[in-house]
Amino acid sequence: MITEKRCVPCQGGVPPLKSKEISKLLIQLEEGWEVFKNKEIRKTYLFSKYNDAIIFSNKIADLAEQEAHHPFIHINYKEVIIILFTHKINGLHENDFIVASKCDLIFKS
Repeated sequence: MITEKRCVPCQGGVPPLKSKEISKLLIQLEEGWEVFKNKEIRKTYLFSKYNDAIIFSNKIADLAEQEAHHPFIHINYKEVIIILFTHKINGLHENDFIVASKCDLIFKS
């Protein structure tokens, strides 16, 4: 299961995932994740209070440090948008899906 995996350091020169590989990983995630231009995945999380959005964002920041894979985190009042892609390859890597799956676990906890 993807939530049990750990991110591995990504070296430049590794090809980004192709559409077929992206589809196989996407079905392992909770609903709501969207693929953009086969280069990134994103999801919007909604909260009832601003402070809950901040607490979630801080937990995602801690996760990013643990995994050494850092998403863009956009906070707009009670909405948090997580955007994942791998900078070194300008596209998607399995690491992006590992972090995405763990974002969902944090949201459910």
